Amino acid sequence: MTLNKAKNLLNIQVDFGSGYNRNAARLILAEVQRTHGQQAVDQLIHELDLQRIFDLKPGTVFK
Repeated sequence: MTLNKAKNLLNIQVDFGSGYNRNAARLILAEVQRTHGQQAVDQLIHELDLQRIFDLKPGTVFK
């Protein structure tokens, strides 16, 4: 998955903002982590304010 695709998918999850969407965001971040590494995950968390919206913290390992 490209980072742009992940960002677009995460934006959709943010728009809905429920607990189910938090789980979907975690799955997307897990895929980004496998493909692009922790730094890319942390950047997306920061850019999309996922810590505030879904309580997803930079440095978290998503499996």
